[in-house]
Amino acid sequence: MKNNIGLAISALALSVSQGLQAQQADKLDTIDANDIEVVEVTGNQQALNPLNPGDNTLSGLFGAGMSAADTPRAVTSLSAEAMDALNINTLHDIVKAAPNAYASSGFGTPSLPSIRGQLGELFQDGIRRQSGNNGFGLPVSFNSVEQLDVVKGPSPVLFGSTQRNGGFVNLQTKTAPTVGSEGNITLRAGRWDQYSAQLDYGTAIEEGKSGIRVSAEWLDHDSFFDFASRESKNLFIAYRYTPSNATTWDISAEYYDAEYPDIAGINRPTQNLIDNNLYITGQGVQANGSTVPGAGAIISPTGEVVIPRSQVYTHPDDVNGAESTVLRSNLTHQFSDSLVLRNMTYYQHLTREEIAQNSFVEIIDGADAFENRTELDVVWNDKQTTTFGLAVRYNDVLGYSQFTTEADSPVDLTGPLSNRVIPLTDTQKARLVELRPGVFVSPGGQYDVDGDGAGDYNLSDTTDSTTLQTGLAVQQRSQWTESFSTIAGVRLDYYDVEARDPLAPEGVVAASDTYNDILESVQLSAVYKLTKSLNAYVAWSENDATSNSMAGGTTLTSANEINPLNFATENTLYEVGLKYSPDSHWYGEVSVFDQTRSLRNRDGSNSGVKTKGAELQVFYQGQDIWVNAAYSYLDARFDDSASFQDTAQVADAFDDSRPDIIDGNGVGSPSFAAFAQSDSLVQGIPSQIVSLNAGWQLTDDLQVGASALYTKSFPLDFLQTVFIRDQINIDVNADYQITDDMRLRVDVINITDEENWQPVFEGGYFGATLAMPNTPRHVQFTMQYAF
Repeated sequence: MKNNIGLAISALALSVSQGLQAQQADKLDTIDANDIEVVEVTGNQQALNPLNPGDNTLSGLFGAGMSAADTPRAVTSLSAEAMDALNINTLHDIVKAAPNAYASSGFGTPSLPSIRGQLGELFQDGIRRQSGNNGFGLPVSFNSVEQLDVVKGPSPVLFGSTQRNGGFVNLQTKTAPTVGSEGNITLRAGRWDQYSAQLDYGTAIEEGKSGIRVSAEWLDHDSFFDFASRESKNLFIAYRYTPSNATTWDISAEYYDAEYPDIAGINRPTQNLIDNNLYITGQGVQANGSTVPGAGAIISPTGEVVIPRSQVYTHPDDVNGAESTVLRSNLTHQFSDSLVLRNMTYYQHLTREEIAQNSFVEIIDGADAFENRTELDVVWNDKQTTTFGLAVRYNDVLGYSQFTTEADSPVDLTGPLSNRVIPLTDTQKARLVELRPGVFVSPGGQYDVDGDGAGDYNLSDTTDSTTLQTGLAVQQRSQWTESFSTIAGVRLDYYDVEARDPLAPEGVVAASDTYNDILESVQLSAVYKLTKSLNAYVAWSENDATSNSMAGGTTLTSANEINPLNFATENTLYEVGLKYSPDSHWYGEVSVFDQTRSLRNRDGSNSGVKTKGAELQVFYQGQDIWVNAAYSYLDARFDDSASFQDTAQVADAFDDSRPDIIDGNGVGSPSFAAFAQSDSLVQGIPSQIVSLNAGWQLTDDLQVGASALYTKSFPLDFLQTVFIRDQINIDVNADYQITDDMRLRVDVINITDEENWQPVFEGGYFGATLAMPNTPRHVQFTMQYAF
């Protein structure tokens, strides 16, 4: 009935309009210019770019895009404009806006996000990217990114089974325009000779039907830290084809080449080091009298000095770089009002090589990941939509690893560079395999060559493995009333895995094994609109996940088998929250959660972790001002699980010869400490974080802003012998529009010059061995020209 009334009104309006036009045409010649009434419309143009995260569309999480305000999960969505306003350049920077997103340094190169006290996953357009092994891997460039969504908790069923479940970041890829053209050039320079440039240009090829976009980024960074420069190149090309309103096809290619440092921070993290930058000197000595850093070495303190915070554990002869090529395809086709097809295809080829002077080696000779996912929306009516999903993912990894002879604590960083070099002894070499002249790595399996009943080799992450993952998913979105809606989903993932030793010692048959398993994932969420502006939601998720090594590969155990426990990681999430979105000026959300999940240890084992906490974020944007504030509380504990550290406590590394400096106990370090099952706090994670960001448009051309971050004191090590104290970091910026097309921005980072610290490695493994100093006050200049 309403449709018929609408048609009648439209027809009536059309006939009246045509009649009036005819009458006006007859009178046109008789109208005098003085008879024309001039109506002047006045008002204020929005001075600031719209930044409200509640208006952003979260692509793919639950099928068709939903706004952040309607999504039944705690989420922080950042548009390209918001990323620019907050000066977000790495995954670590998301802590400025996203609650519970504090991260360890990742050895100076963040490759994965950290969410709710654990490494999270990295997706792009809803497909998991190849990334780091326990946080250290390929750095992330945002050259291809136009939106960043931080989502808490395990990935939804449509995304499939993953390894890390604290949360994830979903990057949304830039697309090409099909109307008009636009571009910009961005140049940046900062302290310590840090320079970068980006050119981003898109244009329509055939107006309304096709377009192309090219974005190129170049980066050349020296560093505050010794021997820690970084160079990278990223080229991104996107093509969009829209032959009709029913079809959109986005294709893109990205090439990334990076040389970057492995920064282990400063070793021997006593409380005096954290509080006063006082470093205990003296090279460690092994039981055989060697001063080469090795397991069980003991330090006789020779003094205590203020160490320059730039004097971190690096070496100028370290080699570390990676190359990555990514191809993406996203196709959407609407067959009818009741049938929509989405097809996403992803392929990445990754190589990486690190050969460090401290004997650490990680070489990814080639990692290929391919995934194709098809989703079909069946719209039964305006209340019920079913999504059927089929995904196939193939992962092939050939990599070599050696981390069994590292020893960080024995190294005196104040001494000569030779202190930091760990040449392998003949005995150590005998337990490894020579990959190439002078480069020794672990084999990919264990062998008893001498027949004494014990394995003769050191194992790490060396593998030649393939994984075929096939997933079937069904999701139901239901609008039961105007106020109440639900999303329910289930997925089964079948894994077929083979792992082989790619570098078996001479005279043995290379070890290999196969394994297959089915992993389950179930989710249920509900949203109830309390008012037009206020949503209440609940979310529950239970899923199985995997535990993988570098580049997502699978290693063999010392029994030359694939460990079934790698496919038995169980994760559960309970979350409730409120989302407030009255208009484009305000957005707020608060959530409370209880989440259990696993933590992959450095030796490949898993520890259960249980977390509970609360998160709050509020955003306001007025005519000339915007403010974003966030608070998070996190209680993360081991779930009656064991914990591991390189060394139990920093005092273990020292003898008792200088009690005036430290009460050493002479255990030696590294000692590969294991702690009994407990519900102790997970080390290396602040329990409370507060952030505040604001921008103010002073004049039509000048905008100023500030960003403040507070982290509450937290233990660096499992035994809680050393703490990183309460810390603050304040950044300020000014943005001046020189012309309509050119603007200049100045950022002063850490303006109060705080001497802050952070852990080096997720999970606290190096909590008693290493700590990372944050950079001092520095300035960045950014100039952007739009055309």
